[in-house]
Amino acid sequence: MSSISAQGVVERASAELSKRINGLGLSRGKHHSSKGSVMERVTNVFCGNSSAVQAPEKPSRLLPASRKPAPTLIRRSCKPLQPVYHTWEQLMVDEKFLAKFFLYFSPCERCVLAQVCLRWRDVLYRSPRYWTGLVPVLQCRELRGFQVTERARLYSSLLRRGFHSLCLMGATNEDALDMINTFPLASKHIHTLKLQCSSIGDQGLESLMEHLQALYELDLAGCNEITEQGLWQCLHPRIVSLTLTDCINVADEAVGAVAQLLPALYEFQLQAYHVTDQALGYFSPKQGCSLGVLRLHSCWEITNHGVVNIVHSLPNLTVLSLSGCSKITDDGVELIAENLQKLRSLDLSWCPRITDAALEYIACDLNQLEELTLDRCVHVTDIGIGYISTMLSLQSLYLRWCSQIRDFGLQHLCGMRNLQVLSLAGCPLLTSNGLSSLIQLRHLHELELTNCPGASRELFDYLKEHLPRCLVIE
Repeated sequence: MSSISAQGVVERASAELSKRINGLGLSRGKHHSSKGSVMERVTNVFCGNSSAVQAPEKPSRLLPASRKPAPTLIRRSCKPLQPVYHTWEQLMVDEKFLAKFFLYFSPCERCVLAQVCLRWRDVLYRSPRYWTGLVPVLQCRELRGFQVTERARLYSSLLRRGFHSLCLMGATNEDALDMINTFPLASKHIHTLKLQCSSIGDQGLESLMEHLQALYELDLAGCNEITEQGLWQCLHPRIVSLTLTDCINVADEAVGAVAQLLPALYEFQLQAYHVTDQALGYFSPKQGCSLGVLRLHSCWEITNHGVVNIVHSLPNLTVLSLSGCSKITDDGVELIAENLQKLRSLDLSWCPRITDAALEYIACDLNQLEELTLDRCVHVTDIGIGYISTMLSLQSLYLRWCSQIRDFGLQHLCGMRNLQVLSLAGCPLLTSNGLSSLIQLRHLHELELTNCPGASRELFDYLKEHLPRCLVIE
């Protein structure tokens, strides 16, 4: 956010304004100055046309002078006239104009625009729609240098903008207690809390969980002071989404706490190097009804035995990621394909033991799969791509750095008429001739070809010409 230049955003604001008034014309009438004409036209573009008062009709020459029609009173609706601005300064502080003008910018750019003046800030802070998709990140080290009243104003501005998510960077137990005291309304308005690279301990996390009564999504990343015992004390049944990433003390017992204390859990994401197959054995049919998304990243100790526990306890999964679980083999994928047939998304990236046989199991049994990720599966060949090409429901396919895929495999992909996203980044054996055949994928929305030796400038131009609706990432 800080990398955005204020001057650049203001320049873009000027460009957007020029674009909107382009073609309106600068007519020089006898009774209207050119400046007034432009201001009225710009106001009409952004604020709506005003109801102009019609001039009275001229008397008809065909009627006799002695039989002129009696004048009639016409009732006109008394609509307020649109104010006419004679200077740009007046227009740029009109709230109705600004409310539509700010819609032409991204949420990140609006953060800079809010610093132009108090009027712009008030208009932007008044409507939550300007901030959709943003998560405020508070650097606790900087917050410690603020006065208490300044921190209170900051938290108040978050509520004015309709934020329900909050990320604390570098938080300690003292920072957690300060937020509880300075931001009492967070108990009802904060639904998502992220703690990143923080030295907050079990006591601080427990205090936050007690204070944030509306919280249902928790994300802990790089919180090395939080222990498994602390998770047993802090986790509340209202949590439906939990992410534990790179927390050094998280191991099998932490997964046990998740399985026992969160019966309504829908999404669970875990990155922990010390988690074993035993941890996945803590899940029971109690979670099978609610848990739909399970992402296990770089869990190096998980084997096919852990997959057995997953498919037996969590039969209703729709999203499964085993990215970086390097001990998973084709047999584990066969178990997944046979038992988790509701899957919509499957991620097997960085699983070096996966071969074409695993792709045959996927193609035969996972008929509802829409997204498949096979990045760095170095043993996948054109034969496996042939199996995948028979999957009619597949919409997104990621094959980054699959080093054995050749042009022959691309010929199979060209028959996948429903494919919308395709990544072939880093595939070294593909040539321009093979890649040019991808123009047959008329429904493609995104094509990634970064680090492909066979891709040339001529190829990119050719693809963009024949796939005008597709974003080609070079």
